[in-house]
Amino acid sequence: MPRQRPDPVPAHARAPVGPPIGAAATRVALEGAIAPDWEVDARVGALMSTRAGGVSAAPFDSLNLGRSPGDDPAAVNENRRRFAAALGAEPVWMSQVHGTRVLRLEAAGGLAVSGVESADAAITTAPGLACTVMVADCLPVLFAGPEGRGVGAAHAGWRGLAAGVLEATVAALCDAVGCAPRELQAWLGPCIGPCRFEVGADVVEAFGAGPRFVAHARPDGAPRWLADLPGLARDRLGAAGLTQFSGGAWCTVEDPSRFFSFRRDGVTGRMAAAVWLRA
Repeated sequence: MPRQRPDPVPAHARAPVGPPIGAAATRVALEGAIAPDWEVDARVGALMSTRAGGVSAAPFDSLNLGRSPGDDPAAVNENRRRFAAALGAEPVWMSQVHGTRVLRLEAAGGLAVSGVESADAAITTAPGLACTVMVADCLPVLFAGPEGRGVGAAHAGWRGLAAGVLEATVAALCDAVGCAPRELQAWLGPCIGPCRFEVGADVVEAFGAGPRFVAHARPDGAPRWLADLPGLARDRLGAAGLTQFSGGAWCTVEDPSRFFSFRRDGVTGRMAAAVWLRA
């Protein structure tokens, strides 16, 4: 796949979302949050939310970070405020479309994108801006460059994964920080697990049949497979040249008390994974 250069965030797409983030930013604890189990430079911060710690009512209870139809916008705003406070950085929200577009986030006096850019990945070398992706079964993948020189995040559902969103993010981050893929670290967050991700022939064809797909019999005889989304992501990362990746051990569907899941519930909230550089 040709290397895809990231799109810088245009000035007209920027909107004020709070005071400038700097050295004085203070982090607060976020209930239930997951910290990636990776060994990265101390300048790299990373966090994954769960459904705990917010104010939204059922079925979005409680830390819904998405603009889901049916939830109270004021509750979502409060949830996002709490999430940002836990980061001590400014989360940059994208309009995710299951594609491969990568944004490069650039500092501009405390301004950041406010959900107006359609993209499924972001990278940055600027302290204080958090590359942020939302999920509720899709796979969030966080990246850290060597020596804290840059970070990135990708939203990888099966469509984006098959289209090359991880490869595009790796290429963009390596270009930005001047490193080889083997110098990057990647962390895979919670997603739908291989025992729950039932797919049809279209998904198998998108990747090519292989050990990540297990034939699954249904009473009606329709051909189905169980797909290993984290395994497919590891395969793509390895083929892209990465050797350092971790995570991917949680199933969103099987843990309703902890995770939102669209496949399980239909109407539900969204979690977020973020990675940033400390000032």
